[in-house]
Amino acid sequence: MKDKKFISYLFEVAWILPSVAIPVSMLVAILITAFAIGVRVPTTAGRVSVSAVAAGADSIFSQTGLREIAPGRYEAIITAQTFMFTPSKIEVPAGSRVTFILTSKDVIHGFKINGTPINVMVIPGQVSRVTATFDKPGEYLAVCHEYCGAGHHVMYGTIIVN
Repeated sequence: MKDKKFISYLFEVAWILPSVAIPVSMLVAILITAFAIGVRVPTTAGRVSVSAVAAGADSIFSQTGLREIAPGRYEAIITAQTFMFTPSKIEVPAGSRVTFILTSKDVIHGFKINGTPINVMVIPGQVSRVTATFDKPGEYLAVCHEYCGAGHHVMYGTIIVN
């Protein structure tokens, strides 16, 4: 009788431990991504009028391109629209810290720069900001990683680090 109780106890422990460990590990993963890695969800703080961006009347996105804001620090203002990024090519010196400020004129796009931690959703009316430092010279490919239509496969840009 004692052996059956002990075996029953072992089976209960075998189920209780994973049922506690799995939610705890998920909570730890969420906390690490939120605080240590800095993954954040979009907020309404960075919103623009899609029609104003499309017409070129929005103050932030009326002049797309790269601008130097301090020595070695740049802002790249980029708009995404069906099958293209504007501008499609950006050149920065090696060691530069670039903040990409993006929005979409039409549908949801993605912006991923291969070889960097840059990977952001570009949502119409939402201003996305992401920063990276380009230490290694070379050519970095920026691609749309959200399917946006029949020509999605040709939607890319280039970041050239001199």
